[in-house]
Amino acid sequence: MKKGNGWRRVKSLIIRAVLGILAIWAAGIILFAFLPVPFSAVMAERQIGAWLRGDFGYVAHSDWVGSDEISPWMKLAVIASEDQKFPVHWGFDVEAIESVLDDGRDGQMRGASTISQQTAKNVFLWDGHSWVRKGLEAGLTVGVETVWSKRRILTVYLNVAEFGKGVFGVEEASRRYFHKPASKLTSAEAALLAAVLPSPLRFHADAPSAYLRQRQLWIMRQMRQLGGEGFLREHKLL
Repeated sequence: MKKGNGWRRVKSLIIRAVLGILAIWAAGIILFAFLPVPFSAVMAERQIGAWLRGDFGYVAHSDWVGSDEISPWMKLAVIASEDQKFPVHWGFDVEAIESVLDDGRDGQMRGASTISQQTAKNVFLWDGHSWVRKGLEAGLTVGVETVWSKRRILTVYLNVAEFGKGVFGVEEASRRYFHKPASKLTSAEAALLAAVLPSPLRFHADAPSAYLRQRQLWIMRQMRQLGGEGFLREHKLL
């Protein structure tokens, strides 16, 4: 009887913990639909990881800015680079996911992740490639797409994206690398920042490699093909 009672208590605690986490996520989705995101789960993960390694000089910097304080070129650059179907999909690029699964490219899952998925992951989950995390990410993406507008998703994404060691959000990145606010970024600068996003701890916007420069030029071509600011205006992303 004691063992049975003990298991029931453990089971009850697990259920309460899961329900508590779900409640926190639900509250976050609702509140962050209109409030600034003070920090993301990935920022917390990076900061705690640095402390555990004994790196007490690491500080995860971010500086929230509204949609109107972000250069249109930056919005266009991340869409051109990360998710060209962003304005029209419901959170998932099914064709990209099927392509990755068919090819068996486990290491290429980011290529199938939409801006919506990356936003959900960055704000609420840990970094990594496990299927457990991808499943949770999918559920959170549905919640984000249901409650937030596309303009809001893009704004949150640009405020929590990692652009370098300790550099989170486009405002911090713009001031760190170009010494100007995010509202003043040019198309070339925005494309360079977008180019580091697949691997922000390996690529460096302040010391771009030849590969990064090539990627920057590719992104700029994609930005022109999408139609520039007219694309953002058409989809109400300005």
